[in-house]
Amino acid sequence: MTSQLFKTFGKDKVSGHSQLKASAQRAIRGRIIEDYPYLSETGVIDVILPKKQDLVLIKLPEYVQLLVLDKTPLFFSMRDGPWFPTLRLLHQYPDMMPKLRADLGAIKFVLSGANIMAPGLTSPGATIHDEVEEGRAVAIYAEGKEHAMAVGYTKMSTAQMRELNKGIGVDNLHYLTDGLWNTPTVA
Repeated sequence: MTSQLFKTFGKDKVSGHSQLKASAQRAIRGRIIEDYPYLSETGVIDVILPKKQDLVLIKLPEYVQLLVLDKTPLFFSMRDGPWFPTLRLLHQYPDMMPKLRADLGAIKFVLSGANIMAPGLTSPGATIHDEVEEGRAVAIYAEGKEHAMAVGYTKMSTAQMRELNKGIGVDNLHYLTDGLWNTPTVA
């Protein structure tokens, strides 16, 4: 996984798109519900991914896929891996995934696409809001800010982050100001 995933993303990067069959939509919806139970428990999944709407799958370079509804990107995945929400969707439903808060020193690096180092998540200004295992999707917040600044994938559990306090804690997949953030709609 790479932190430069959407650095240069734009409408010109689309390599193909297709309308998903109902069976494929059900399978993707099921995986999303499995990874983000909050969406099902609150009924939000029916708002985000209505059953009778046509979803479009957009293929990008590097085996990245975007799940789009009414030209709005909602989720992305890499190499048939887990689905991650876009930041715009996460801002609408902030409780859909576990939260980690980076300290002030990490913010400028995260917003330039750098991965989040364990010390940036364990220092006095940082907060581990939710305990998570390695290999989980997480929302990264900035110290003192209300909305998420990045979506990432844990490289180690929160317990290991505290214990080791060094190395990459979270792969930064999508962040404010990257190409996906700057492209609110796709054709």
